[in-house]
Amino acid sequence: MCGTVGMFVGCSALSYCPRRLLRAPSPDPEPPEEPGEPGQDDESGEPGPYRSPFRSWYERSSVRSAPRRLLAAESGGDSPAPWLFPPDLVPVTRHPLVRGLPGAQFEQILVQHLYRYLDFTAKLEYLVVNRTVLGIAHGSVGVPVPEEMRLDAYKMYCDEAYHALFSADLAAQVHRRTGMPARLPEEPFFLRRLNGLLAELPTADRALAELLFVIVSETLISASLAEVPRHDAVAPAVTGTIRDHAVDEGRHHAYFAHFLHLLWARLEPAERRTAGRLVPSLMDAFLRPDLDALRTELAGYDLTRDEVEQVAAEVYTPEVLGEHARATSQQTRRYFRDLGAFDTARAQDELAAYGLLG
Repeated sequence: MCGTVGMFVGCSALSYCPRRLLRAPSPDPEPPEEPGEPGQDDESGEPGPYRSPFRSWYERSSVRSAPRRLLAAESGGDSPAPWLFPPDLVPVTRHPLVRGLPGAQFEQILVQHLYRYLDFTAKLEYLVVNRTVLGIAHGSVGVPVPEEMRLDAYKMYCDEAYHALFSADLAAQVHRRTGMPARLPEEPFFLRRLNGLLAELPTADRALAELLFVIVSETLISASLAEVPRHDAVAPAVTGTIRDHAVDEGRHHAYFAHFLHLLWARLEPAERRTAGRLVPSLMDAFLRPDLDALRTELAGYDLTRDEVEQVAAEVYTPEVLGEHARATSQQTRRYFRDLGAFDTARAQDELAAYGLLG
């Protein structure tokens, strides 16, 4: 893995040298386990048998079975052009000041939101998730997995690479269709947040934090995709792409729910306490919107500086942010809570600090 280009400051192989950071696995490989329900523990507290969510992968994964999603096939006819993103899923479009913008600017807001989603997807997959997935397949993350899980990691690696490809492909099609360039920060907000969190950690905790972030993101993302695909007024290429992503991510969610149990079984008590206090900030890094980028975008429309601040303050209230974070993270928090990750006062304080209690 030493040839992998890293996204973090320092050694690019940081994530894949965790044998020195986590508990070193046994030198003897474990035999494959019989299929079972992912993430179930036996009476001893050890992870239960793995039941692969990838059993129909060759027939049903998007990279194997879905068509290329094309915007070009949707033009023409007398019907109004479909939206490129559902307005009801772009929170600022519900604000009166934004609804009052000229139609062309309102459309730009939807297009820019689509660009952000596609950029987020591509960079999450190839800069973060696939680093860890390849480490699982390669056997270098310090967590032994049964042979079936190792092979499933290769399938997931293909999925995530394809998600990055179809996101970049659709973004290019949108640019050709609309002529609107993407106005994006060089680095997505979640990546800046993750880099900042890792930089503040002791070196010995960073590999664990990366593994936890992937578990968090892969079990959160299926919840964040759940509402998008069914919108008749949205371009079918867009809803089809997001639906393909959502179906694949359901398998990934099940995989990482089980992987969390395997990781937890390898951690010492002090590492478990560290994990419990890190998870709330990692959830927040994934879920919190980039309000600075939003303000910059809105300032490019027919809004004054005061109006931009009004939109941001009234749409993204602390109550709205907290409710969304708690709802989206409910299942992920349950996985960690069931393992006892949040049993310490420090972990409870961190959950409260990020609005994740309840």
